[in-house]
Amino acid sequence: MGNDNRRKKVAVAMSGGVDSSVAAALLKEQGYEVEGVTMCFNIQHTAGRRPSCCGVEGIQAARAAAQCLSIPHHVLDFAGDIEELVVQNFIQEYCRGRTPNPCVRCNQYLKFGTLRVLVQQLGMDYLATGHYARIDRDDQTGRFRLRKGTDAKKDQTYFLYGLPEAALPFVLFPLGDLTKTDVRALARRMGLPTSERLESQDICFISSGGYKTFIQGRLGEQVFVPGLFKNPQGEVVGRHQGIARYTIGQRDQLGIALGVPVYVYRIDPDENTVYVGPEEYLYAEGLLAGEMNYLQPMISQRTVEVLARIRYNAPDVKGRLTVLGPGTCRLVFDEPQKSVTPGQSVVLYEGDTVLGGGVIETPLCPACPGSS
Repeated sequence: MGNDNRRKKVAVAMSGGVDSSVAAALLKEQGYEVEGVTMCFNIQHTAGRRPSCCGVEGIQAARAAAQCLSIPHHVLDFAGDIEELVVQNFIQEYCRGRTPNPCVRCNQYLKFGTLRVLVQQLGMDYLATGHYARIDRDDQTGRFRLRKGTDAKKDQTYFLYGLPEAALPFVLFPLGDLTKTDVRALARRMGLPTSERLESQDICFISSGGYKTFIQGRLGEQVFVPGLFKNPQGEVVGRHQGIARYTIGQRDQLGIALGVPVYVYRIDPDENTVYVGPEEYLYAEGLLAGEMNYLQPMISQRTVEVLARIRYNAPDVKGRLTVLGPGTCRLVFDEPQKSVTPGQSVVLYEGDTVLGGGVIETPLCPACPGSS
């Protein structure tokens, strides 16, 4: 990307939050020709919930920030896209007893998929966002790399591993070297109307009623088909209220009293059964993952050492990765990890560089019947 940026055109995905507003402002200061774009998902707000990106309030806030910066602002209709590629998958995954991550899919298929292609077709050189991440070029290999943001508390590469490698040269992350405190301070200095706006909630299409209410509203109460709770020995210990209500590691709101704490460690959609057991049943020696996207060359002929993150707020842990075939892999941890959850993402790192990631299919837990 170098220094040839004086007349480069950049579309900034503006959600109406402080991060994307500052991203646009910084790029304008750096000499880019900046235009703001906001994806409209036709999301209705619910009283009492925190601000949402891409809802009516978000669009209005993005427009106000663009006016403050004197840049053009466009609203693009993505309601059909989010329904087809994100919302339907979200519902299907929960109905399969899995715990999806819709923000990963939104970035992969919408923001850095459809939107990126669209703005390039409209003559833009880059798409920029307010994510806390970095992209640079490896001096030795010449390949572009996705790297963690400098602010470890705000690093968002967990949600970005699905970017196509071919997209990296056309994406800018102006906040990658900044902290959230830096960004708030810059917004105040620049007089941006979004400087004190609250963080948006993670899942923009879920109201304050929660995901269970959302799924019930879409599919009706019949989606929650009651079934059996079983212990590790296969004995019935109670009845559940539908597998979509539960997730791996859950202890509360099970509605069963066994005299000792028990946790959901396996959900079997074919049997409509939820398995519960003591805490040690939550620990897995590794996992199988699918839908893998690799951003750096991987050696499929041998096992490679990696750092892995199995959920957004989890620490990176050491493991050994073996590529099993197109889009699939096995990851074995150096130390067992708790609550490895099908449907969540596993992201692979070498230092602060993202190697790739995929969707967890199965925890490898030999001590847990049926889990591996």
